[in-house]
Amino acid sequence: MATATNPLSALLAEKGVLLADGATGTNLFAMGLEAGEAPELWNESQPEKIVKLHQDFVDAGADIILTNSFGGTRHRLKLHKAEDRVFALNKKAAEIARSVADKAPRKVIVGGSVGPTGELLQPLGALTYEDAVAAFVEQMEGLKAGGVDVAWIETMSSPEEIRAAAEAAVKVGLPYIYTGSFDTAGRTMMGLDPKNIHGVAKDIGGGPLAVGANCGVGASDILASLLDMTAADPSATVIVKGNCGIPEFRGSEIFYSGTPPLMADYATLARDAGAKIIGGCCGTSCNHLAAMRAALDSYTPGPRPTIETIVERIGPLRNKTASQSGEQEGSRRNRRRG
Repeated sequence: MATATNPLSALLAEKGVLLADGATGTNLFAMGLEAGEAPELWNESQPEKIVKLHQDFVDAGADIILTNSFGGTRHRLKLHKAEDRVFALNKKAAEIARSVADKAPRKVIVGGSVGPTGELLQPLGALTYEDAVAAFVEQMEGLKAGGVDVAWIETMSSPEEIRAAAEAAVKVGLPYIYTGSFDTAGRTMMGLDPKNIHGVAKDIGGGPLAVGANCGVGASDILASLLDMTAADPSATVIVKGNCGIPEFRGSEIFYSGTPPLMADYATLARDAGAKIIGGCCGTSCNHLAAMRAALDSYTPGPRPTIETIVERIGPLRNKTASQSGEQEGSRRNRRRG
């Protein structure tokens, strides 16, 4: 693992557990972002709104804020005819977050948000591994120039794409973390099992500072993935950044079922399950985050939760867990053999 000289590891060593921020997209939509509009373009056109989002999360108690750069690769920005502005938009995203973090009354870490390219890597798609690395390097050079503390590689489904982003971080000289989105029968869309997250890129550079899960299908499901990850390597620094309850369509709008008390309960269960960095993803507002901060600050250790406890307190699982879907596949294979 990487050494503790970077700001993220230093703050973790000091505080034990860190609170990461909430949703970017959901909150920007509430501020007027239109469906189909690139949030990254707001770094230049509406920087005051991005400042407000970061500031609200810091005021709610976040120890880590993520830059508004999730779709900041040339592949994503090309959809908005902005592929020639990768460096500038990512640098601006980092500068905005850095300015808020540096004014905070306590240490706040800036994570440079790096999402998937949206392309399939060969042999499933046209993107070569080398091109993926180059695209992530281009994005991370902007994030580094703007002052991020760590490359925050998130919502990934392909182990190869995680590796490409990790390699890019090492090339530009940034420590990195990575999280998968376990939204398909307890695994990522590309079949990665939560218990196997630790080994995906541990040989790249000094290895990740932390690994984990974000987004997915709901708070209960991500806690089930968390149990698998912390059981597989109890010594690892594990991140969980779950959606705010369960997404529900009402007409054409998506609503999230999670209340501030539910997200507070999720945060304490995540801590009991061994997470060291806890935050919220889609649907998580500053009010939710403030409730999570209060819950973590008044935390009393409880037993490691079971799936039954999670379902009882947070609500039903939307998907099978990875182990359940694995058992099903095994029994299907055995039936075919018979």
